Amino acid sequence: MPLISHAAPDAIVAYRAGAPIPVSRFLADVRHLAASFPPGRHVINVCADRYRFMVGFAAALASGRVSLLPPTHTPEVVRHLAAFAPDVFCLTDAADCDIDLPRMRYPDHAGDAPGPWPVPRIGRDATVAFVFTSGSTGVPVPHRKIWGPLVRCVRDGASRLVLEDRPYGVLATVPPQHMYGFESSVLLPMHSQGALCAERPFYPADICAALQAIPRPRMLVSTPVHLRAVLASQADVPEADLIVSATAPLTQALAREAEQRFHAPLMEIYGSTETGQIAARRTARECEWRLWPQVSLAREDGRTFARGGHLQQPTALCDELELLDGGRFRLHGRLADLVNIAGKRSSLAYLTHQLNSIEGVLDGAFFLPDDRPADELGVTRLAAAAVAPRLDAAHILEALRRRIDPVFLPRPLLLIDRLPRNSTGKLPQQALRALLADPVRRRA
Repeated sequence: MPLISHAAPDAIVAYRAGAPIPVSRFLADVRHLAASFPPGRHVINVCADRYRFMVGFAAALASGRVSLLPPTHTPEVVRHLAAFAPDVFCLTDAADCDIDLPRMRYPDHAGDAPGPWPVPRIGRDATVAFVFTSGSTGVPVPHRKIWGPLVRCVRDGASRLVLEDRPYGVLATVPPQHMYGFESSVLLPMHSQGALCAERPFYPADICAALQAIPRPRMLVSTPVHLRAVLASQADVPEADLIVSATAPLTQALAREAEQRFHAPLMEIYGSTETGQIAARRTARECEWRLWPQVSLAREDGRTFARGGHLQQPTALCDELELLDGGRFRLHGRLADLVNIAGKRSSLAYLTHQLNSIEGVLDGAFFLPDDRPADELGVTRLAAAAVAPRLDAAHILEALRRRIDPVFLPRPLLLIDRLPRNSTGKLPQQALRALLADPVRRRA
């Protein structure tokens, strides 16, 4: 299968600061980097520049190497990766990279002049990456990614997102090393004849400026936390042609506001590291998700399994789903999010949704305190944290009382300046629980 789907050497594969990079330049950079690699077969690609990441990934593909994409680069995770692949080396574009592995700096000078065509072809059954999740014991769990199924996944996604008719410029606020960012901001433009944006802007004004610099049609690959920050800022929001969101639940109100401000449809993606992307919905207009072509869901032994399409084997999902006809389903939350308080059941995702639906709450989350004693009635209570600069705790609790059963009201409710989200917008439970021990928190 081809490395990329672009049909001509002068087709645009990337933008840097709005300047186009043609396929011919990209292929020359790939050849140059592949020839410069050290002997190891496994590479951790930590390049922050998305174009350099794509060149590094493509050079690994073209030279028969395998990319390792861990969730973090802590010393403990790196130690486990070195045990998993003793020949691993690190490709970085940072001058101060401190990852304790043999390191290769991305070359400052470009590759040779644009050279031969056609595009290299990669074996359909080739192992091209291991994407790691954080195991329950803290040991990274590898998930093998095969070239053929990866390409089919993003091509099926392109058909669901209606990207086949014209190439899009793609700006992303998520890192390319994360499964969502890897698929939507790297593989999707590679196999929809699109062009990625090298930058990964963080601040709202920078996100808007970088999006404005890309010729239309253009799409923004982002998360609810980044979208909320842009919409709450004073930045001049440019028109887009498509917005894609994932990594955390998206409220319908936020989806509608994003569509109105960006003048573009917003599609929310459903998937996991294990399955890749398998479904999408237009959240502003619908509650139900539509599966990728040929992917199906079935209940077995109380769990939901996905199979077919790009999936190589039936894969258990970690969510509570309501299966509907026509390749559709409703999402009711993660199995691990289900809570039972005083005999009543709910999910942390549902409660968090209700918290974030309160006007004036900019961000918030429910969580279950770890090893927290029960109250005087013997009931273990939930906690919550909220970013709501203009509200007090009493107002939020009263609004919650109108939305949820009182047994689920948070005790305590922490009012803080910022939730401890990671680079993809997710909220690790341990980071939330650490707020309870933070002496500078505002608590009610």
